[in-house]
Amino acid sequence: MGEPQSVQGSPVERGRLAIRTIDIHAWSRRFGLLADPNRLEILLCLHRAPGSTVGEIAAATGRSENAVSQALRILRHENCVVSTRVGRSVINRLDDPIVHEILHSIGAGHE
Repeated sequence: MGEPQSVQGSPVERGRLAIRTIDIHAWSRRFGLLADPNRLEILLCLHRAPGSTVGEIAAATGRSENAVSQALRILRHENCVVSTRVGRSVINRLDDPIVHEILHSIGAGHE
């Protein structure tokens, strides 16, 4: 039987085109970040309350400051979150417009 013929406009060709035109690895990483409940909760907190500290996020999520710090490190590494020192505090904010849009898509608001 073999592989279906690649005819322009066929389902096979359209599928191949879809795969070639999207950065599969980047989207897989981004969705992987959102797939972890701890990181998703942190992102939701930062979406609703930008400029939160580790302590504030820990209190809001019920997680330890250490766990929040580790998750934030991953989110910073993937360029989803930016941390800025303000005096003696470090504030965190969501810095990925696509993740911001995805959070809106799942029902996260700002109020």
